[in-house]
Amino acid sequence: MGQHYDSLKLRLAEAQDLRRASAVLGWDQETYMPEKGVDERSEQLSTLGRLAHETFTSPATGKLLREAAKEEDVQKNRVKSAVVRVNQYDYTLSKKIPADFVAQMSKAQSQGTTAWARARKENNFPAFAPYLKKNVENARRVADYLGWTDHPYDALLNSYERGAKTAEVRAVFAGLREQLVPLVKAITANASRVSDAPVNGKFPKAAQEEFARLAAKQIGYDFSRGQLSYTNHPFCTTFGHDDVRITSRADETFFNTMFFGVLHESGHAMYEQGVSKVWARTGLDDGTSMAVHESQSRMWENQVGRSREFWQWAYPILQTHMPQFKKVKQENFYKAINKVEPSLIRVEADEVTYSLHIMIRFEMEIALIEGSLKTKDVPEAWNAKYHEYLGITPPNDAQGCLQDIHWSSGLMGYFPTYALGSILSAQLFETAEKKHPGLRQEFAQGKFDTLLAWLNKNVHEPGRSLTPGELIQKATGRPLDVAPYMAYLTSKYGDIYGL
Repeated sequence: MGQHYDSLKLRLAEAQDLRRASAVLGWDQETYMPEKGVDERSEQLSTLGRLAHETFTSPATGKLLREAAKEEDVQKNRVKSAVVRVNQYDYTLSKKIPADFVAQMSKAQSQGTTAWARARKENNFPAFAPYLKKNVENARRVADYLGWTDHPYDALLNSYERGAKTAEVRAVFAGLREQLVPLVKAITANASRVSDAPVNGKFPKAAQEEFARLAAKQIGYDFSRGQLSYTNHPFCTTFGHDDVRITSRADETFFNTMFFGVLHESGHAMYEQGVSKVWARTGLDDGTSMAVHESQSRMWENQVGRSREFWQWAYPILQTHMPQFKKVKQENFYKAINKVEPSLIRVEADEVTYSLHIMIRFEMEIALIEGSLKTKDVPEAWNAKYHEYLGITPPNDAQGCLQDIHWSSGLMGYFPTYALGSILSAQLFETAEKKHPGLRQEFAQGKFDTLLAWLNKNVHEPGRSLTPGELIQKATGRPLDVAPYMAYLTSKYGDIYGL
């Protein structure tokens, strides 16, 4: 009984170990690796990517999946049947992509990431353009290998958001944009009512980090199973259930950059730390999708971290770390961190305009995959869309099309999940608050364990055993819904701006 399943688990663990080892090398490349190490690191990542792919897609793995599915104890066991079912789905897709192409793609992504970091620093898009072109070509090949019916972008989107369709996301974004634009206009007409002067000034990096660590620990990020490092572009990465690391960057002239970046990445990390150990090394020991993942980071950053109640607890503590805030009224600080204003940088965008940044990237990715946008023309197209959507034009490419790491890493299809996650964050928070009406009052006391426990049970623990659609339906009782998100934005910012 269970002989094939036991053998399957060993094989799945080997493949997952190789993926995690790649993650370690990738994290090191983004944090501490010397720049000249990129060529050898690219080869190392290429090797590990190929080995992980070959291990997982081998005929032996396919046979074990088929045989394990027939075993009676697997069919009757919730965990075992999920492991077989999800890995069978992954196997079917992964089998379509040749191992030598995976190796080539991993190498291109590693080289692209380093080239992007240098190009961003030097404000030199032409130096990055060949690497972007290669990653776009690879993304097209991935879509063709995986297969698609309506649009090649569907295949890429499905890699991050299982079951999502380009046409459906376009429809969601169109409906969201229809409601966001009037809200942005109403706020802009009353822009003088809120000043962000309190969060612009001089904020020592050490003081920022100390306070950010304190807040991250308070909301539930377990530093005994995690670590905070610095990088060009903040991210969270998982090496195992008890090793989930976050990165951030500090701007000593703007308070929001590091603090809310740490809260955001802590939200991702708490998701990974909350996945049940029963899924360890099975391939199900991750978040179910990037939109669900993003719902966690956006929730802790915004619904919690930018709430008035959070700062009732945190503001006196902040004042001890940065005494200049003793001269700023708490309510003025609260409004400052929630100021709405069209801006250039996505990761620093306010809640109301944030999704417009995502829509720009979504539309550009589709155009790149279709071929209607050439890589050499990306800066011009980017600037035109920022002018159209936000009424501003980047002064240079470093603050424009070079600001995000994703395209350098080959992550085509990823961006729309940020806006979908923002929508879901409100839907999940609304549900949690209905179950626990005193949540906000708990925040004012520095108590966040009730919310985290609810998320652990309803979102984190299942790992990848549920599809995104199944998880959202089970947790909230309905499919993804824009209404709670717009209600949240309208209520909060109507109060802040006196609309």
